Amino acid sequence: MKNPIRKELLDELLAGYANPEDLTRPEGILKRLTGALVERALAAEMTDHLGYEPGAPEGQGSGNSRNGAGKKTLRTDQGEVTVDVPRDRNGTFVPQLVKKHQRSFKGFDDKILSMYARGMSVRDIQAHLAEIYGTEVSPDLISSVTNAVVEEVQAWQARPLDAVWPIVFLDALVIKVRDQGVVQNKSAYIALGMGVDGHKEVLGIWLESTEGAKFWLKVISELKNRGVQDILIACCDGLKGFPQAIEAVFPKTVVQTCIVHMIRNSMRFVGWAQRKAVCAELRNVYSAPTEQAGLAELDAFETKYAQRFPAIASSWRGNWERVRPFFDFPADLRRLIYTTNAIESLNFQLRKVTKAKGHFPSDEAATKLLYLALRNAEKKWTMVPRFWNSALNQLVIYFPGRLPA
Repeated sequence: MKNPIRKELLDELLAGYANPEDLTRPEGILKRLTGALVERALAAEMTDHLGYEPGAPEGQGSGNSRNGAGKKTLRTDQGEVTVDVPRDRNGTFVPQLVKKHQRSFKGFDDKILSMYARGMSVRDIQAHLAEIYGTEVSPDLISSVTNAVVEEVQAWQARPLDAVWPIVFLDALVIKVRDQGVVQNKSAYIALGMGVDGHKEVLGIWLESTEGAKFWLKVISELKNRGVQDILIACCDGLKGFPQAIEAVFPKTVVQTCIVHMIRNSMRFVGWAQRKAVCAELRNVYSAPTEQAGLAELDAFETKYAQRFPAIASSWRGNWERVRPFFDFPADLRRLIYTTNAIESLNFQLRKVTKAKGHFPSDEAATKLLYLALRNAEKKWTMVPRFWNSALNQLVIYFPGRLPA
């Protein structure tokens, strides 16, 4: 596309240009040009508001006229820029580019949110902005910018959801939150849904000190109130009270325990030197073609390791009721629900962000940061599993009449 700016204008702007600093320094060309463009746009808005150009005879007797300008300092990507904001005599002019009480361009606020979402502290953000843009930003401003997200979080948490979700993964990460003057551990529970089109979407965030059937019933009921009518498969890591809660709201949903979590729990009883061999033996259990074959492999495992690791086979048998649905599914579906890696990789990113915080002053502060970090993560979720079409066809067969046509 051809540059619409005249070459003569560019030559005039760059007169005396010698090095890159002439463009980017505190009083460089970019900063002065930003101020000039903003003032020119505001002047055009005033002309449109009044209906006549400055000094035009149409303005005589019109009942309103220009009345000087007030100065305003804006925080921009080029640093602080002071601009003249025109006024009209009747006080009816409302600027659109730079609204009343606005002190920074949206792009600048987005940079603050981006740094905050990556776990940077208020002091770190202050120092970074001063170093890069030569702009002094107060902690109150940073707080006000991030606090503006609270309403967005509330709207996001209450947004309508699709009626049918083939797979929903649930997991939690532990964070430290100050509550009633005491710093305590709280669990941030995250529901990640895989839609009919194969794309992932975070359905919500819930903070709670303890989990149980009552808490999970509240979560599942909230999802239903937001439009969810059916969940085909729910994958989780043995969350206390979750199976009972989801079966109370969605009785047809298959609750599947994450196999990888089962393996990790088993490895707690095994030394490093023997883990590879034990994992290979357990692979025979969960990769068996049928439940009967899986139980036979578990019997063989128990016979072999009864003396050294008696707790492993006992753990698998104790959770078998939530493991057994796995054997009913064909290969592509097994690949999808074999593990909650989809949500664990998300939690890994969230932990990197929350680790730098130490603890949060409130539930609201924790939810705000988690939401911003999730928003960053979701930008990368553009790919659909390459075997999704095959898995979707298998879902149609396994759950007849429950997927949209």
